[in-house]
Amino acid sequence: MTDRVLAIDGGNSKTAVLLVDADGKVLAQVRGPGAPPQTVGMKRGLDVFEKLAREAAAQAGLSPDEPIASHTAAYLAGADLPREEEDLTRAITERNWSTTTFVGNDTFALLRAGTASGVGVAVVCGAGINAVGVAHDGRTHRFPALGAISGDWGGGGQLGNDALWHAVRAEDGRGKHTELLPALLEHYGETSILKVVEKIHFEEIALDPHALCPIVFDVAARGDAVALAEIDRLVEEIVLLSTVSLRKLDLMDEPVDVVLGGGVLTSTGDVVVGPVRQKLLEMAPLAQVRVVDVPPVVGAALLGLDFIGASPGAELRLRSAYDDHLPAAALDVAASG
Repeated sequence: MTDRVLAIDGGNSKTAVLLVDADGKVLAQVRGPGAPPQTVGMKRGLDVFEKLAREAAAQAGLSPDEPIASHTAAYLAGADLPREEEDLTRAITERNWSTTTFVGNDTFALLRAGTASGVGVAVVCGAGINAVGVAHDGRTHRFPALGAISGDWGGGGQLGNDALWHAVRAEDGRGKHTELLPALLEHYGETSILKVVEKIHFEEIALDPHALCPIVFDVAARGDAVALAEIDRLVEEIVLLSTVSLRKLDLMDEPVDVVLGGGVLTSTGDVVVGPVRQKLLEMAPLAQVRVVDVPPVVGAALLGLDFIGASPGAELRLRSAYDDHLPAAALDVAASG
């Protein structure tokens, strides 16, 4: 069998699957709904992954009775602890998609997507927030990323929940005046935020904090102090995640990449990224702060290509499929190959 890599980027809101050959040629790519096994259940989550993997195999012209790939590189949201990675590796291996399988947290794929070597720190801020770091000698640093019980704060869900919290307190007098209140009333089509809370309580409407997150940025752009404070706190948290990882890996004084990704960061222009870059460079002046410019599933595929020992030219070919203007990291790899 020709060496192929089946790459899976399994996020909370979407799943991306990429099938590439050992030369970095894209054979197939498909997308589907988010299905983190820790959230939806192991069988249901893997069934979604399998459907997408089989679609990719069909798209690549493979017959149903042959292995999809020689190696599966699955980088998944919710694979936060070694026990979870082991359970997922065992379950995916039983699906017989490939000869070998590696499962890791999706933030590692983000890091590889934004670097030539996978060395550095990556912070993802999408539905939730997380960070990982990899040193030159292979040491890693990561956080449990289990939510409030493991000390986390941030992400689109957090900002959305906080928006509702501030709006309620503004209306009933416990909190500061904020334009988040009328903005949320308009969003829900109600005249009182307490009516919204009551409907959520009785499950007449669903609380979707991710839908409220953009409202925080819209209101902050109009100068609202409460919304601006939320953005400032998010900036501080991203900087903190980055610098803790850099310090733990002795990278504070190294010319190392800090890769930023996730919808909250990539869809808000320079509102968060600019202040993060400024504050981070004050503490780690040699760091290269960059926003990932290819989908994280590309990072998963690159990690898979690393695993099978593909040539540096394979990385250049894969990145070229996504962007004619390659990042410096990819050009460096091509030159060294």
